[in-house]
Amino acid sequence: MSTPEWLESWSDDDGARRVRDLFDRSFGPDGGAADGVWSAPGRVNLIGEHTDYNAGLCLPIALPHRTFVAVRLRDDDTVRVASAQTDAHWEMRLSDVVPGEVEGWGAYVAGVAWALQQDGFPVRGLDAVVDSCVPFGASLSSSAALECAFAVALDDLLGLGLGGDDAGRVRLAAACIRAENEIAGAATGGLDQAASLRSRPGHALLLDCRPELGALENAAPIPFDVAAAGLELLVIDTRAPHQLVDGQYAARRASCEEAARLLGVPHLRAVTPDGLDEALATLEPHDADGVLRRRVRHVVTETARTAEFADLVRAGRVAEVGPLMNASHASLRDDYEVTVRETDLSVDSSLAAGAIGARMTGGGFGGSTIALVRADEVEQVVAGVQRAFEEAGLRAPGFLLAPPSAAAGRTA
Repeated sequence: MSTPEWLESWSDDDGARRVRDLFDRSFGPDGGAADGVWSAPGRVNLIGEHTDYNAGLCLPIALPHRTFVAVRLRDDDTVRVASAQTDAHWEMRLSDVVPGEVEGWGAYVAGVAWALQQDGFPVRGLDAVVDSCVPFGASLSSSAALECAFAVALDDLLGLGLGGDDAGRVRLAAACIRAENEIAGAATGGLDQAASLRSRPGHALLLDCRPELGALENAAPIPFDVAAAGLELLVIDTRAPHQLVDGQYAARRASCEEAARLLGVPHLRAVTPDGLDEALATLEPHDADGVLRRRVRHVVTETARTAEFADLVRAGRVAEVGPLMNASHASLRDDYEVTVRETDLSVDSSLAAGAIGARMTGGGFGGSTIALVRADEVEQVVAGVQRAFEEAGLRAPGFLLAPPSAAAGRTA
């Protein structure tokens, strides 16, 4: 069996050095050094998948893996961005940024500037570079990490005054959500941006996404000390390609909106577990293939699982959440239909090797899984997953440990 690949995070000093060096190589001769370095984390969602845009509950943590950006403001409205992950520079004028007209990865950067400009802030152009240790395409929210790193950079450089408190960070998160939805064209619900901008070290972030409560404004940090329970949260990048802009995610969201319309409710959070059977019966005449009913059943039961998970964590009973993780994955596989061969194999092999709970994390259609593992059995579980992928003839997965980490902010 081959040696497992561990995906390590970078220190703040290492990340800052990387992007300062890249900035000097890319833009330094045009006008000096970068004005500063900022970074934002990827995220893992412990439970509560595809619930954010249905006004449900979700429970993410910030990863120690971060995206670093070095930024220098310009006097015009041009955005120029370079990345260590690609040879191609990206350039566009802010005045040309409009929904549906921006292509390439730079849309996530220019989109944040555009969204802040739409909110009335005096945004200028910038020169910037990006480097990241957030695994790309792994459903660990590399796109939100990119957006949020630029959001806190622009907030600092332009003196917008939003990054200093949680209320301001809610506004920054909203700008990042608009950037991803309207400029980058991915219909995400906002969980990722909230986690990247508002998480705390050692805590999970319980998000209650009901619009009547201010949507993503209602967030409660919950101590999540897996180490004290003798556990580790293991993330497994299955290396199955993960894309949210190919229509599958948007189709799931549209199904939920159609179901809510047929039920006469503003969102699926309005359907309680006690009322689920009645709601499914109401949908039956309009749902010949059962798709709407499966989607509704997932959303309602997933929000209930998330609430129970949060209660167990608050009570210091982290080791008891495994069955909820397993049930979440089964629901995502069977009712929401967003898992793939690799994520199912990763979950099954994690459990077979001794994990106390495992599930797909993120939007699905590829990406990563998480496993809650006894600290002295991490290597055993990693070996079991690695072996299962080799025996299936699949590309070897990557592994990382995920202690709850800090939100976006200035690094240097």
